[in-house]
Amino acid sequence: MKAEIIAVGTELLLGEITNTTTPYVARELAQLGIDVYHQSVVGDNQARLTEALQQATTRSDLIILTGGLGPTKDDLTKQTVAQYLNEPLVIDQPAMAQIEAFYQQRQRQMTANNRVQAMLPAHATPLENPAGMAVGAFYQTANQAYLLLPGPPHELIAMFKKAARPVLQAYCQAAHVLVSRVLRFHGIGESQLVTTLSELIAQQTNPTIAPYAKPHEVTLRLTATATTTATAAQLLAATTAQILALVGDYYYGEGEDNSLVQVVVAQLKQQHLTITAAESLTAGMFQSTLADVSGASTVFNGGFVTYSLAEKAHLLNIPTADLEAHGVVSAETAIAMASHSKHLLNADIGMGFTGVAGPNELEGQPAGTVYIGVALPNQTPFAKCYHFSGDRASVREQAVLMGLDLLYHQLKVSKK
Repeated sequence: MKAEIIAVGTELLLGEITNTTTPYVARELAQLGIDVYHQSVVGDNQARLTEALQQATTRSDLIILTGGLGPTKDDLTKQTVAQYLNEPLVIDQPAMAQIEAFYQQRQRQMTANNRVQAMLPAHATPLENPAGMAVGAFYQTANQAYLLLPGPPHELIAMFKKAARPVLQAYCQAAHVLVSRVLRFHGIGESQLVTTLSELIAQQTNPTIAPYAKPHEVTLRLTATATTTATAAQLLAATTAQILALVGDYYYGEGEDNSLVQVVVAQLKQQHLTITAAESLTAGMFQSTLADVSGASTVFNGGFVTYSLAEKAHLLNIPTADLEAHGVVSAETAIAMASHSKHLLNADIGMGFTGVAGPNELEGQPAGTVYIGVALPNQTPFAKCYHFSGDRASVREQAVLMGLDLLYHQLKVSKK
């Protein structure tokens, strides 16, 4: 199935707002196994929008229009589509009741143009708007389907999740089911991952394999098509096994909304372990990242931010002589930070972060040099050295993620 997305709005053409809805819809369609072949932006002009519809009809099976469903004179999408389809506009009574209730509750006068928001082409399926007043629409002809969505991102996303996705699933999956799985990898770049998996990717048919580069990680979306969900799951399992046999060392979990920190917090909970940290260059970012996960308080009670040598000595009780002898940017200091923080807060695990975020050198060490110390239960503390590239923010982000990665693998080994 070939899909096309037409974003409507002069403000998009002028660059006054960023078009975030088209990428969102494209990602959602990919999850449904619908290929997007064309994307375009059209201003609030009926003639040009009609021209875009005419062109889309010659090459696409599913035509999605975003924006232009509001009450103002330049909101022309539904009027243009209705005219193009030779259908009158009719009022969707549930949407009209929602609009009337909105104004009654606020004791405000509803103007006549607000009625337009409750209108859609006759014979179209109305799509409820949980976050606004403009009703969406889905209309089918013998050869095409048209999906009308609102422009504001919060309205579009809410409508897509609640109303549009189920309609599209029923429309395009009557004869088969589509099941996707997202595999997540850290510590390997997209080019290296794709190169390692090049033979698998070249031979892909069902499931398909689509790599996506994320900030400091890579994901693979596997999508299988089958007559039953169970068969699709079997296809995904077989392909996943082939992938992990090649790059399993970098794999940490799966799921669209998953993350490395969520996996690590889950590991800590499962193994009934608590964690603390002492941070220098990351200045609390590791601890903040842990605390962003719901329920992290069961494994993390607090920690230390010790940016200067003096505070490392004062707050962590690390002898000043040791800090001066080895330097702040050293494996010995990272180990001491991890060990002392663990002892001071009576935690099972201590992490230590020290290094050079940049842009200048420190203690003769180049920017991007990072030492991460780890103090685990009943094990000799150790530290690893990393050399990251990028600006200060990027170095700090990479240090936090590598600390999580290091911890993930240590916890994975200790569980066995």
